[in-house]
Amino acid sequence: MPSAAKDASDIQDFRHIEETPKDLYSLDSQSADLAPPPTGIDAEVAEFFASLAPDTSKGGKAVVIDDATNRRLRWMIHKRVLVVMVVTYFCQTLDKGTMSFASIMGITADTHLVGQEYAWLTTCVYIAILVWEFPTNRLIQRLPVGKYLAFSISAWGAVLACSAACTNFTGLVIVRTLLGIFECVCQPAFVFLSTMWYTRDEQALVIGSFYSMNGFQQCVGGLIAYGIAHIQHAKLKNWQIFFALLGCITFVWGIFVAWWLPDSPMRAKCFSPEDRILMAERVRKNETGIQNKEFKLYQAVEAFKDPIVWSVTLISFTNGLPTGGLGAFSNLIITAFGYTQLQTYLLAIAQGIIIMTALFSGAYLSNRYGQKLVLAFIYTLPNIAGTVVFLSVPTTSETKVGLLIAFYCTQVFGAVAVLNLSVMSGNVAGRTKQVVASSLVFIAWATGNAAGPQVFRANDAPRYVKAFIVHIVIYGIQLVVIGLLRLHLMRRNQSKRLAQSLQETNVSGEDSNEYLDHKRAFEDLTDIENPNFFEADVSTANAGI
Repeated sequence: MPSAAKDASDIQDFRHIEETPKDLYSLDSQSADLAPPPTGIDAEVAEFFASLAPDTSKGGKAVVIDDATNRRLRWMIHKRVLVVMVVTYFCQTLDKGTMSFASIMGITADTHLVGQEYAWLTTCVYIAILVWEFPTNRLIQRLPVGKYLAFSISAWGAVLACSAACTNFTGLVIVRTLLGIFECVCQPAFVFLSTMWYTRDEQALVIGSFYSMNGFQQCVGGLIAYGIAHIQHAKLKNWQIFFALLGCITFVWGIFVAWWLPDSPMRAKCFSPEDRILMAERVRKNETGIQNKEFKLYQAVEAFKDPIVWSVTLISFTNGLPTGGLGAFSNLIITAFGYTQLQTYLLAIAQGIIIMTALFSGAYLSNRYGQKLVLAFIYTLPNIAGTVVFLSVPTTSETKVGLLIAFYCTQVFGAVAVLNLSVMSGNVAGRTKQVVASSLVFIAWATGNAAGPQVFRANDAPRYVKAFIVHIVIYGIQLVVIGLLRLHLMRRNQSKRLAQSLQETNVSGEDSNEYLDHKRAFEDLTDIENPNFFEADVSTANAGI
């Protein structure tokens, strides 16, 4: 057998645990100069498999990823990728939440803020995110994601530290806008890394792990703020110390990320060639590929026409609007119940624990039962219940504990954000389509977060009744969209199954044995044009993490 044919056969025999043959393409290091990779396959991915697959296929014998090997690979990825995502997102949420703690450290009086100026300091962050979201998604597609992420982390750390030097509204608006520009890389980069390194069954828990830092930052931020509040007679104000300390820590972390985080399995020199191949093969069944740097117009057009993309976008907005308002005004609301400043810092810790519990439980139940949209529907209900109580019960010394509990119920919304991102990452394929979908989702999220503080009007303080009425309407819209999206996913799966003459299931329109062929997994096909791609609102697989 000629060398090229033998090497191509080796690649064809390279299999995942399902033991289903999955041809990548007939390309090896000798024939690469004679023929370009098949249309759609990223050149770096093609070269990666061509140069390494023949060495790891061991003379044409099939390579099977058993459970023990899969667990070993997953923990190796956790150490290099998940740790970075979790710590970075913690830094981002902590840095972004500094304004909420600073609001009761005296920043309003020290910088002479009046009227809606404090609310605008949160809104301007999300306006910057809204404007820069698509460019940053395109840069994530084009640049080495690890290096771009590291630069952005150090940049926003430096900007946060400079916030301590601000003395008026203008200066604060400038640094907060820059903060939004540099921080907006995090979530889309993490979703991209999740699809690159993790299977669809693992993605909800991965996204939930870094998203849980929204709660953890409340705990740690409350403790840091509590400690700084005891500093008296210092040359710097307490809020200035807070900004400078967190900014310097974030700057140093960004430098570490540049050294520690691999850009992709193809460039992960920290792993052996054999493990890098296995890590790429592990995500083949996602049918979403690893990377593709080319912007394909037809995929962008398809994204704008896809009801799934618009549904997850709308859910992102309805979930982001309450988040933006409550995130900025939570400490002011709790203080209005009659708690002291130091008590409010400590109560923020309990608030953080509730957020973390909601996020982890949502991710775990999604992984356990696969019902992402059903769970999103369920996790919206406590927010409605808490808001109704908050609107109907007056503030007295007897009711302040009950009102605090009701307020805590409104903090469960974070679980919906995790589930929504997991639905997006698992149901949108084609790298350009993912870029457009991710941009729309995070633009909607930024729009919601930007509008959120504005519904909390200064003349409606301290209970902000009108703001919570808006929240009730938003939650209702969210429930309707979640229900319609689930029905659409079930219908699309059934249509593909009928087209392939596959057996129909009774529960969700998804069969655990639907992935019968992964030959075109790395060809950068969209979820609509790839016949092997089935929507993943419901997943029967149970992945460990």
